[in-house]
Amino acid sequence: MSAEKIFERRWALTLLEQVLRRLRGEYVQDGKEKQFEQLKPTLTEASSTVRYAEIAARLGTSEGAVKVAVHRLRQRYRELLRAEIADTVASPGEVEDEIRNLFAALA
Repeated sequence: MSAEKIFERRWALTLLEQVLRRLRGEYVQDGKEKQFEQLKPTLTEASSTVRYAEIAARLGTSEGAVKVAVHRLRQRYRELLRAEIADTVASPGEVEDEIRNLFAALA
């Protein structure tokens, strides 16, 4: 890897970690830290490897409720990611390009 690629990858990983910290903070503030910790793997693991029934059992809720919670978690993660990226670019029109650059750096 070139020095530029290494820098871009580190930037991407740092940005994703920052978004995850903000998201966790929101859940902790709402008294849902346990839910966040149980749902967090759904952000990074393939859907086929995450067992919603097992998460539901650990949280004492239904599988349907877990699916809704996962959907909301992912949606909020995307919102926070967009907001973080928007803070790093000069204009809102650059957000999409920066998101593409972020995922290219991780590939």
